[in-house]
Amino acid sequence: QVLLVESGGGWVQAGESLRLSCEASGSSGFIFSTYAMAWFRQAPGKERELLGQIILNGGGTTYPDSMKGRFRITRDMPKKTGYLQINALKPEDTAVYYCAARLAWKSGPQYDYWGQGTQVTVSS
Repeated sequence: QVLLVESGGGWVQAGESLRLSCEASGSSGFIFSTYAMAWFRQAPGKERELLGQIILNGGGTTYPDSMKGRFRITRDMPKKTGYLQINALKPEDTAVYYCAARLAWKSGPQYDYWGQGTQVTVSS
């Protein structure tokens, strides 16, 4: 079992930047480096959308074409924490942001573990 806890959300002005954190922990045998972590968001009335993914061992990242540019995913291995940096925030970035994880060797779009989400609200 893996527990993910997001933090860092809040109210921001358009144009500002924000860094969200996702701290991972697990039961005995949990090895952070064997996982991939992704960030998603869901705005009211909209589908959940993928923002990007990081392979924790090595730090390789991938982003959907529509998300390239303002989003950056990183991780801190000793802290077992992933980060989502969002630059030049826009009101349309207002959403609940989630991190998710799955074992890195698994393929496909499914993620096995999810955080509780953190609200980001961008005012114009």
